[in-house]
Amino acid sequence: MNCTENEIGNMYEAVSLPTNILLQWCKLLEYDFFRIYSQHLILFSAKNSSVASSQENKSALPSFRKNLYTKEIIKFILELIRTGKKTNTQIIEEYKIPKTTLLKWIEKY
Repeated sequence: MNCTENEIGNMYEAVSLPTNILLQWCKLLEYDFFRIYSQHLILFSAKNSSVASSQENKSALPSFRKNLYTKEIIKFILELIRTGKKTNTQIIEEYKIPKTTLLKWIEKY
């Protein structure tokens, strides 16, 4: 990383880091820190439920919007239910996860 111990300490305590530095840490520690942020974006992304607005704004580009739930997200959601921090209804409303999907997760995991 070509930096001093004090600089590393400052990075550790920093509120944010530039992506190029975070990428260096990912390579050095062999851990994907970007996955944390991408999962957060997936979990809290808004769904486009209005069919009318999507028909009005037709684009020549294909739309590949699909819900992607990683094992970490599923584990997090199920842990909230198991510990009693949130009910099934709260999970469905807050995270916009379909009821059938949530019930399949509970059954499967």
